Amino acid sequence: MLTFRSLLKASASLILATGPLVAHAQDTTAATAAAPQAAESSDGQNDEIVVNGTYARSLAAGIETKRRAAYGVDSISSTDIGKFPTQNVAEALQLVPGVAITRPRGEGLYVSVRGLGPQFQNTLMNGRTVALNDLIENGGAAGRQFRFEMLPAEFTSSIDVVKTPTADMSEGALGGNIDVKTFHPLEVGNKTTVNIRGTYTTQTKDVRPNVTVLTSAKNDSGTFGILAGAQYWGKAVRNDRFMNFGWLLNRYTSPQAGGAPTGLYSPTRTRPTVETEDRKRISGIVSAQWAPTPELQTTLDVIATRLDVAYDEFGLDIYPDDGGTAGGPPAQIQPGYTVVGDTITKATINNVRFMGTREYSLNRHDLLTIGLKQAWNPDRWHVNANVNWSAAHSYHPDYRTGTVRSRAYFIAPLTYDASAGYQSIPTFTTPVDVTNPANYKLFQFNIAPKDSKDWDVYSRADVARDLDGFLSKLAAGGEYHWRKRDYFRRDYLIDTATNQPLTNFGAGAYQQLPYDDFLSGVSGNAFRNWLVPVTAAYVGNFFTPAIQAQPITNGDRRSSFVVTEKIAAAYLRADYQFDAGQVPVTGNLGVRYVHTDQVASGTLTSGSVATPVSYPKTFNNVLPSFNLRADLTPKLVGRLAASRVLTRPNVTDTAPRITVSTDAPTASGGNPQLVPFLATQFDGSLEWYFAPSGMLSGAVFYKAMDDYITQSNTEINIPGRGIVRLSSSVNGGNAKVYGAEAAYSQVFTFLPAPFDGFGVQGSYTHTEVKADYTAGSRTIKDQLIGLSKNSFNLVGFYDKGPLSARLSHVWRDKYLSGTGSTVQAPTYVAAFGSLDGQLSVRAAENLTLSLEGINLAGAHQDTYNDSKQRFGEINYYGRTILFGVRAEF
Repeated sequence: MLTFRSLLKASASLILATGPLVAHAQDTTAATAAAPQAAESSDGQNDEIVVNGTYARSLAAGIETKRRAAYGVDSISSTDIGKFPTQNVAEALQLVPGVAITRPRGEGLYVSVRGLGPQFQNTLMNGRTVALNDLIENGGAAGRQFRFEMLPAEFTSSIDVVKTPTADMSEGALGGNIDVKTFHPLEVGNKTTVNIRGTYTTQTKDVRPNVTVLTSAKNDSGTFGILAGAQYWGKAVRNDRFMNFGWLLNRYTSPQAGGAPTGLYSPTRTRPTVETEDRKRISGIVSAQWAPTPELQTTLDVIATRLDVAYDEFGLDIYPDDGGTAGGPPAQIQPGYTVVGDTITKATINNVRFMGTREYSLNRHDLLTIGLKQAWNPDRWHVNANVNWSAAHSYHPDYRTGTVRSRAYFIAPLTYDASAGYQSIPTFTTPVDVTNPANYKLFQFNIAPKDSKDWDVYSRADVARDLDGFLSKLAAGGEYHWRKRDYFRRDYLIDTATNQPLTNFGAGAYQQLPYDDFLSGVSGNAFRNWLVPVTAAYVGNFFTPAIQAQPITNGDRRSSFVVTEKIAAAYLRADYQFDAGQVPVTGNLGVRYVHTDQVASGTLTSGSVATPVSYPKTFNNVLPSFNLRADLTPKLVGRLAASRVLTRPNVTDTAPRITVSTDAPTASGGNPQLVPFLATQFDGSLEWYFAPSGMLSGAVFYKAMDDYITQSNTEINIPGRGIVRLSSSVNGGNAKVYGAEAAYSQVFTFLPAPFDGFGVQGSYTHTEVKADYTAGSRTIKDQLIGLSKNSFNLVGFYDKGPLSARLSHVWRDKYLSGTGSTVQAPTYVAAFGSLDGQLSVRAAENLTLSLEGINLAGAHQDTYNDSKQRFGEINYYGRTILFGVRAEF
């Protein structure tokens, strides 16, 4: 209690010191304010905000949520049932200060907050934890990242991004607690909407239909309601990608490889490729509410989604540092190469493997979540019980569609020139015709089916009582959370026809690249056409019933694992209120205790002997939290916050597993002894609500991270593969993340009609990091994966009467995407911005026409390897245009 009073005293001193200054500043501007203020009273009541226009209403609702909250939060609200501001939930979140997203192949998928990547966020659905689907397309599973593509935006009512947690909030976020809330019938009332849209992508020149139907009804007394909805969503995707797997150190130092001096970097496996996706999602929602009395309410939420992604890739793999194929000599650099600094920018290399590659997979993601909440609020008491069961299943419906790699190769010299920099395609030439099937031999055929099952059971109970005096509320509660991840992988490696001429299997076994405009807008002289196998011919010839029936191998056992978590948590929270001079102060102080029992199970092998293993691990964590809010003036709010937070390691990082690459001498493994990331964080902010739909805010933040998980590299011997470089995770670093963010939004209601519908919204975030850790023996200093130092968004809109228009630009600075290793250079994603737009016209009282564009400027997304002389990736997924009609009844 002494510590609490000391903290309050220090906070009050700060408020009293700044209060007169901000009050004076506020007084001088109040006289000129054109719009009436939305001042929040001590009992939380507020004058009604009236803003014309749908996007403006959404903006005003988000501002009001932020203003009223007892903690630091940013919010996005739907403009109406089935009408979220963007076509993708993740893309809406990127308009929140401090939030950035990743857009693989042009679809918003993962979210980062204040420089910390997707695994550091805790995503909830209606306040409950949810099972997680995972990446199975190429085996890059993680286990902590919510895939926002699984949730239709049309089902979403609002999203809160909490940056300063309270003790009653579920732990798991060093970045932000993201709570996605869906529609409920007693809030919506009697309404039905039908939304029909087409999605056109410029790369595919194809239109796919999207249809959403939502209906809600409640009885005359408003005590019972039910809401139901369904959606079909489709999209065709094409991403042109010049892809590089890294630059490695000392690849040509041996006499057999050319005897180059040590300390030089050169490119490893490189692949010009066209990636296509046929995406189909079917989703449903049911919500029922019963409120027989004003004090009692029961809510049922059911959401189900099936997403099918048929992935088909047409690539040409080039191995400049091949170790020797089919017993042949290794790649050898020739005299006359060019060195700039420590990089070989131009060279001719003999004995390089060129490989026409076709990769196909049908990736199915199922998600089902069922939640039940009982709320009872008699007099001053608040009693809540919440339970949720969810299951996520990511898998291939058939082994014959489970990451099928069909390949054919030849050996030839390669000449490359990377001197144009990472934003141009490097020059790649060879004297052998890459389109001639007579030059190719069959390579090992590979099918790698994967099956990721995730179950999540969540239950909690809370009780609170409102009080008078200094303590305004006392709350306590408990939570039990059980989660299980069961991951299975097989690798069929089939050599029945390896090294036979490709032409032996007839013209139906291969084709030319079916696109004649590969990265047509990017300069450079690499291959634009090449030969690729035909998946159906390879599967039909090589994946026989006898092959499919083969027993699993030790390699399959090493790749598979089960991780279970049993988490019990309890908390105490006290809300307080007092006056510091003329300044009303409210806030909360609490502590959360978390006990975690984790069991990671898998298989270890020694020679040909496979041994099942299980590693139990227990964590106990005490997580205090403090939030203070001061109404410095009727329009100015100040906040201070401090808390201890944690994020558990990625599931795949804790599993006792070893997964070996089929294409390179590398492997990844888990470490069951990992402990969670922990951080102590502090926040301070000022928020000026100068108009009913206007806000200017600034915040500073600081996070001191303990037990930061870094990469370790070890060379191991895998039977049948020889020496490979194993990458695994270890606790071994500390990091400090700090920065500032600013946000501004306003509808210009002070302008004369019709210009009073114009408005602007924008935010800027600057983040710094102090860190010193290693990846293998490579030192990584003052960088964290996924952290951009600068990011901003700017939205201009017009929203009045039947017309709504919006143009936004979202940009983030470069960021570290891979730490590299002892011999591999780190990888960076270059700065990237997207220009998006939206236009809608209300043609009738219940009919709206809409048009939306994503990446209107046609930006490319590029990467490089530590130095901008070392090319990485160039991605171009084109523009997406959505057009449609929405009817409301």
